[in-house]
Amino acid sequence: MRILHTMIRVGDLEKSIKFYTEVLGMQLLRSQDYPEGRFTLAFVGYGPESEGAVIELTHNWDTAAYELGNGFGHIALEVPDAAAACAEIKARGGKVVREAGPMKHGSTVIAFVEDPDGYKVELIQR
Repeated sequence: MRILHTMIRVGDLEKSIKFYTEVLGMQLLRSQDYPEGRFTLAFVGYGPESEGAVIELTHNWDTAAYELGNGFGHIALEVPDAAAACAEIKARGGKVVREAGPMKHGSTVIAFVEDPDGYKVELIQR
């Protein structure tokens, strides 16, 4: 068994694809409309789905926004240098909500950015 993907619901698919591809550097791997169900699925990641887990962006055509709730935590990405990644993300128009630094009660260097729908993405320095 292996993890295939994490699904998140997004209000503006175009804006979300732009964030994950242009700001975080992922690739749009595939996208498909389901007109009868009035939704679109788009899969983004750093490599082929056959080689690693990806993110499924689900856009329900009749829903403009979602409440995030308090059950979902975040998506985590490994980066070589969290501070440099934050600077690059800001330069690409991304929103850093916690600058790079040691995690509370630990020494691992982390940072957090936020996608257009408010989902948190943690950057963990290798």
